[in-house]
Amino acid sequence: MAKKVVATLKTGAGKDFAKVYRAVKNKKGAYSFKTEIIPNEDVKSHFTKA
Repeated sequence: MAKKVVATLKTGAGKDFAKVYRAVKNKKGAYSFKTEIIPNEDVKSHFTKA
């Protein structure tokens, strides 16, 4: 079952945005995931920056 945020991104003005997940390492060495909603034009630059 999709969350409401995902469902609203598929219609209307939501098509101009992408929901991206980035793995982030914490101090203990474990990974967690950071979720962001960004414009489609910025997806490549979002992952290239460190």
